[in-house]
Amino acid sequence: MRTMRTNGIWRMGNTRQLTLTALAMAVASSMVLAGLLSGCVNVAGYTQPTLVRVIDASYVAPAINVLAEGITIAGNVGQGTISPYATLAATTSGSVKIANAATGDSLTTTSNPFLAGRQYSIYLTDIGNPPTSYTVSVITDQQTAAASGHSDFRFLNQAIGTGAVDVYMVPNGSTLAQSIPLVSNLAVGASFNYVDFASQTVTMVVTPTGKTTPSYTSSTIYLGGGEVRTVLLVDAKLTSNPPILAYMVSDVN
Repeated sequence: MRTMRTNGIWRMGNTRQLTLTALAMAVASSMVLAGLLSGCVNVAGYTQPTLVRVIDASYVAPAINVLAEGITIAGNVGQGTISPYATLAATTSGSVKIANAATGDSLTTTSNPFLAGRQYSIYLTDIGNPPTSYTVSVITDQQTAAASGHSDFRFLNQAIGTGAVDVYMVPNGSTLAQSIPLVSNLAVGASFNYVDFASQTVTMVVTPTGKTTPSYTSSTIYLGGGEVRTVLLVDAKLTSNPPILAYMVSDVN
């Protein structure tokens, strides 16, 4: 209750009625605001995007443009290129076109599902030894971090002149002779699954299968855990017994 003065007389006012009216207005306003916020959070038809990148391992293809669903995700690239991931709308039948960067002419095409929340690599490789033509495929990349204290590596062998290889992760302070291969007899054209191993400071060494003379030795690789990496192996040049080049890229972490 409250008092008010009318014609010099103090009267009692109904504050309860005023309070209930104000409360009703506040509740109505809050309901409108909640509805607006709900509309911002829950967007009808929203679908997670997909991540797509390019790995060019071809010796014979010209400089290329790569289009996924009509969108250029890598332009004027050549062998050894591993592009950053592009974000695309998910689709169950994604189109992929490899085009000559100079002329725009289509060189090869394929299609592949690009599912929501997944990661993919459009992978250009060669056919034949020595290679005379090229082909494109789509491979699925790991999208979750490796377990704590572990690292996950995948090796793609396109060292055509070298052939099958062994891949070592030599711990710091150790030697190749004291180590065993992380991956043995990795054939050309193989898309090896991710390999899990305990994280530590290592040197990556690649040898022809069964040989002890390195064709590639990396700089020191510091691994703290959780890393997911893809490594592309190619010949430095197409001669007999050439050295190998390795291109390493982060998939996660």
